[in-house]
Amino acid sequence: MNKESNFEETEPKKRSLYTLTLTDAQMDRLKAWCDRQLWEFYEVDHARFAFKGDKVNVVGYKSGKLVIQGKKTEDFVTYVLEAEITQEPKMGYEEVHHPEWFEAHAGLDESGKGDLFGPLVSACVVADAGVARIWMDAGLKESKRITSDASVLKLEKVIRATKGVVVKTTFAGMEKYNALYVKFGSNLNKLLGWMHARALEDALDAKHVPWGMLDQFSKKDLVTPNLKLKAAFELRMQTKAEEDPIVAAASIIARATYIKQMKKLSDVFGEPLLKGSGAQAKEQGYRVVEKFGPESFGQFAKLHFRTASEILGKPVPEKRPWQKY
Repeated sequence: MNKESNFEETEPKKRSLYTLTLTDAQMDRLKAWCDRQLWEFYEVDHARFAFKGDKVNVVGYKSGKLVIQGKKTEDFVTYVLEAEITQEPKMGYEEVHHPEWFEAHAGLDESGKGDLFGPLVSACVVADAGVARIWMDAGLKESKRITSDASVLKLEKVIRATKGVVVKTTFAGMEKYNALYVKFGSNLNKLLGWMHARALEDALDAKHVPWGMLDQFSKKDLVTPNLKLKAAFELRMQTKAEEDPIVAAASIIARATYIKQMKKLSDVFGEPLLKGSGAQAKEQGYRVVEKFGPESFGQFAKLHFRTASEILGKPVPEKRPWQKY
């Protein structure tokens, strides 16, 4: 049984990190504001500008993303960013802009899809109405925005300890995963849709809610056809679904599960296995084969990756024309 969270007994934690997308004109106005305040300029990769102010750092990226960090983040957003630059109050108004986040619903996400080593994990989180605000005040954010594994694992404990929350995951050991990939016609999206359905079904059996949110990973709904539910349920899909705190929680759970499974594989290998599928992971793959033999590589890696074929000296599959299923 989950240990109940005591968040409701404490004061909401002030935000020390806030992100937003700005237009070019808004970026220019913010840079001019920081210049006028004589804030200290510093270099950040891929940034248009970066300034250090009074207990707050402001970084505007070329992509349009703005990152504000520091003890006075909330003050800066309220009295500068929203008052003078965007002239649109958003922080603290999530219930107005996104009332659906605060309803009882399910969130789904996955981890490991782009990693050579380790499993593909699907996670589903079902939460009561109002839980989103508790997690937002606790600083929960989508796992891709967290660079530390320790932080992911810490947030996983927060999620699992929150009252009224159900957490379910679906994943398979590497040999089983590689067999399932073939079974689903060598179609990763179809396999992922089936895994999401399993996690969602298990979660709804424990606590039914009327709807759920999933980041749109295919043109077709590959999840619902695999569901066998006892009551009506609506699955919604959209891009950037991880902005929903319940989906962000599912992202954290999926990544934490992936981290733990990677730790087990790393212990067998004898050194930490690397995430991703780049040159360093490829070089490590050669060492796995050297140590355990090519017949054992599927115990560690996703064999359908082109990198896996290169490591094993097999013909590299031709790239399929990209399409959304």
